[in-house]
Amino acid sequence: MKEDLLALVKREVLGWPGTNEGPGRFGSTVFRYGRREIGHVHRDMIADLPVGREARERLISEGRARPHRAGSPGYISHPIETREDASAVLEILRSNYERAKAAAERRAGGGSA
Repeated sequence: MKEDLLALVKREVLGWPGTNEGPGRFGSTVFRYGRREIGHVHRDMIADLPVGREARERLISEGRARPHRAGSPGYISHPIETREDASAVLEILRSNYERAKAAAERRAGGGSA
């Protein structure tokens, strides 16, 4: 079951143009847009997702995420135990992807702020 949920997340994320995966710290799978990390999933199926301070506070207060389990202020943690959890993680990964893509386009001069 856990492997199926990770496969679901991988299949979706790797379908977004410019994304890739690789090994991360502590046996995690890291997802990136170019070189920028958009999130990672540990073997125990805890997703750690980088978010801004306002998004972090909102997601935690809404009960949609937990503070990062190691206390990193720029990340939230979200267990992936069900398809609904996978969908919630994918929503945050997609938001991170869109932000990373927009930042890359601005740097390349191809987009406007």
